[in-house]
Amino acid sequence: MLLSSRMDTLTRMIVVRAIWDAEAGVWVATSDDVPGLVTEADTVEQLGEKLPGMIADLLADGGIDGWPEIPLHIIAERTTRIPNPGMR
Repeated sequence: MLLSSRMDTLTRMIVVRAIWDAEAGVWVATSDDVPGLVTEADTVEQLGEKLPGMIADLLADGGIDGWPEIPLHIIAERTTRIPNPGMR
């Protein structure tokens, strides 16, 4: 969905998905609600600090200005394995 054609989306919520990249050792964040949003950070907290400014810049670059305060929902996923001590 393109925000420039869906201003009603801005009055609801922007959802960002953060996935742990174990190889790089960072959280990688993207959003279907904000075209072009791709960033990374060492912690989810750092993403939370970084994302509002990045999203505002991307909205402005897309020609969207004067938006209302927008709720930002960050969904973080990290998969790990639990070893079975009996299988060693």
